[in-house]
Amino acid sequence: MSRIWFAIWAIVVCQVAAWAFAPEPKPRSQAFAGDGKGYGDTEKYTVESRISQRRGAMVALELPWSGRCTGDTRRHFIEGLNEYYYHRQNQTERYPETFGPAGADYIARQWSTGEDKRIERLTQEAYARGYFKPSDFDGVASKLIAVVVRNERVTGHACAG
Repeated sequence: MSRIWFAIWAIVVCQVAAWAFAPEPKPRSQAFAGDGKGYGDTEKYTVESRISQRRGAMVALELPWSGRCTGDTRRHFIEGLNEYYYHRQNQTERYPETFGPAGADYIARQWSTGEDKRIERLTQEAYARGYFKPSDFDGVASKLIAVVVRNERVTGHACAG
């Protein structure tokens, strides 16, 4: 029995020594994927996803004003906007990391369609009327929503109270 414990102890000591004295990994230089394109091979699926996210945001923004403060309508309203702004912010951050400057330019163009401008305008209107606060959304989505409504003044108090 003592031989087994000795073998286990020796393995543990060797493992700890390997961790302690192993050279630090060299930082990798950021190599951008692809061949200078601002997107990868699966971009067609992401394009379809953006279309679906825009559609979901528009459905949320077309919900009746009267129900946006409580119940399921409120939940659908917040979730629809959260989904859209989450993916938009996430892609805006990830594409430059993955594909470099070409990715930053590409994704900026992808999220600046007329429909995106309309979603932003309707989001600003809902914010100004008091139907939400940026803190109502998840961290990633709330960052972009805060930017979209930054210059808006809240003039209504629809959901206050």
